[in-house]
Amino acid sequence: MIPVQGLTGAKVAVLGLGRSGLSAARALRAGGGEPLCWDDNPAARDAAEEEGFTCVDLRRAGAFEAIARLIVSPGIAHLYPQPNPVVALALEAGVPVDNDIGLFFQSFATDDWNGMDNPPRVIAVTGSNGKSTTSALIHHILTEAGRPCQLAGNIGRGVLDIDPGTNGGVVVLELSSYQTELARSLTPDVAVFTNLSPDHLDRHAGMGGYFAAKRRLFAEGGPDRAVIGVDEVEGRFLAGQLSEERRDDRVIRISSGQKLSGPGWQVFARKGFLAEFRRGKQVASVDLRAVPGLPGAHNHQNACAAYAACRALAVPPKVIEAAFHSFEGLPHRSQLIGEIGGVRFVNDSKATNVDSAAKALAAFQNVRWICGGLEKEGGLAALSGAVSSVRKAYVIGREAAQFAMQLNVEAEVCGTMDVAVARAAAEAEAGDVVLLAPAAASFDQYDSFERRGEDFIAQVKARLAEK
Repeated sequence: MIPVQGLTGAKVAVLGLGRSGLSAARALRAGGGEPLCWDDNPAARDAAEEEGFTCVDLRRAGAFEAIARLIVSPGIAHLYPQPNPVVALALEAGVPVDNDIGLFFQSFATDDWNGMDNPPRVIAVTGSNGKSTTSALIHHILTEAGRPCQLAGNIGRGVLDIDPGTNGGVVVLELSSYQTELARSLTPDVAVFTNLSPDHLDRHAGMGGYFAAKRRLFAEGGPDRAVIGVDEVEGRFLAGQLSEERRDDRVIRISSGQKLSGPGWQVFARKGFLAEFRRGKQVASVDLRAVPGLPGAHNHQNACAAYAACRALAVPPKVIEAAFHSFEGLPHRSQLIGEIGGVRFVNDSKATNVDSAAKALAAFQNVRWICGGLEKEGGLAALSGAVSSVRKAYVIGREAAQFAMQLNVEAEVCGTMDVAVARAAAEAEAGDVVLLAPAAASFDQYDSFERRGEDFIAQVKARLAEK
């Protein structure tokens, strides 16, 4: 646990008692603070009280008169589309609003670090797509390199639940826009921006607000090194803002699909090969084509981001290359489930938006595409140029018929996962890939993308058992 510093003796309100909220309450208590908790769900309040926390109705008048800070869980709106009523009361009372990420950066460094030869480092990863894979890959590389490493944030452990920093240790954080937008303190040693595509637009009032939330990771304190994906205009803009000049190697530009040039530091992948250039000279090259855990151009972008972050910590290229080959990938992200009669079944349930689904489709040929779910803002028009590899779509979800009508490809309305897998498997031929890449949220039929992916896996494994 990371005890919270700077709030000893203070009353701190905690709104939302899920994983991050309870973790924040425990860390506040460990640091000598007095957490006052609230959740609209009575069961969540009961669980907190069983741990000895005091629950106070933060919706009542005058609730914030003695409160030093309000800690808000990521899923709770604090600005758009409108603030949660409790957050609104805190803002009216002039109470600072923060989250567990802000508490972590406020509290991670301790006086013990003064006696360390190699104080702990923090790598923080944000972006629209690839955050989880990039974070897990960085953690894997550093572990293989013999560096003590912890994975936290949106993946792995809660950010305040990790162990205190050790000499030479590294913490890798995956951070969403919900987390970066609100955290009052953001001071990683290395910050990574993978890419940007439309997502969570209602929460951020459009693309400008969404990008601004991501940008805070680089602007609220400033990392020693920034790894920036420059395949979109926002990334190029951010890299330009952070650079003093073209030779400024505090910024490492990365790309998948285009060759980068110039006197600075670049890492890019083209035609399956990763290349590192620095000061106009090639430093290293890695063949990614035979790396099973990183298929497709979108994973090659993840590889570039992870490679650059680890190079920023002086990990040798050969060590990184070896770690690539032992990386097994993450569940629900281009995850190979099995093969039947020359037909591969791949689970990419994490492809919850149009851009991530398009990248998943681009990684394979002869695709039998299982898609559909709760459609996100912006529609499906951007998929029209990404379906050249699709032989047929099998659409699930409560609005499957409407979803299917928007696809520029032959589509069959299946409704449920079992029907979709059965139809795709029946029509697939050797060399085909049955790919779950929904391009939509899961909440019309499942409570998470993980549950959706697990249903797909269960259907495929039932067929494997029959063979």
